[in-house]
Amino acid sequence: MLVTGGGTGIGQATAQQFAALGAEVLIVGRTAGRLAETAGDHPRIRTFVADVAEPNAPADIVAATLEAFGRIDVLVNNAAITRPAPLGAIDRKIAQEQLATNLLAPVFLAQHALPHLEAGGTIVNVTSNPPHYGWPNNSVYGSTKVALDFLTHTWAVELAQRGVRVLSVAPGITATPVLSHAGFSDEQIAAAGKELQARIPLGRIARPEEIAWWIVNATRPEAGYLTGTIIRVDGGLSAAG
Repeated sequence: MLVTGGGTGIGQATAQQFAALGAEVLIVGRTAGRLAETAGDHPRIRTFVADVAEPNAPADIVAATLEAFGRIDVLVNNAAITRPAPLGAIDRKIAQEQLATNLLAPVFLAQHALPHLEAGGTIVNVTSNPPHYGWPNNSVYGSTKVALDFLTHTWAVELAQRGVRVLSVAPGITATPVLSHAGFSDEQIAAAGKELQARIPLGRIARPEEIAWWIVNATRPEAGYLTGTIIRVDGGLSAAG
């Protein structure tokens, strides 16, 4: 198993759930300390420090996975960054960083992993918002996630004859450090969370382990007829509009 963005949040929970079920997992992230926290005392979790947005990173990450396990059964493209800004205040360099991390990294990780994914292998893209409504201040981030869902549909068709499945798991608002990493203060995050929570039909923010459950179980053999699908785990937010 290969999980990007494994140092915190959904990636951390996903790696730990895979390992608890007996899988061997390589987690990737930019910060060794966070990866070490995820690995903890789990003998089945190994770490690899890399920035997925770097041009050479996909090849290096896949090589490290093969060196560790000799195979790749599951690729979870989870790493992502968000840098909110309205149109008129979008910085080109920051926009390019989001595109490189959220969209190009999954493309080239999947491409490098593909020769090693045998029948029964699965790619899971962790995405986000549906394409049907606007998301003020998040046009670049939201576009990368919608694009990743399109890749899920396309790759599912392209890889079906190989027996490789491709899925999106699209979380709603989840308690992760993504906004903290984007530079928001605790007060700003709390205010945003309160506003968003009021819009969620189930009335609460998701826990990372709730999203991870869908990622892990979507890769199981029992889910073998599931491909090209976007699994929305958002407490009803997309249904409410």
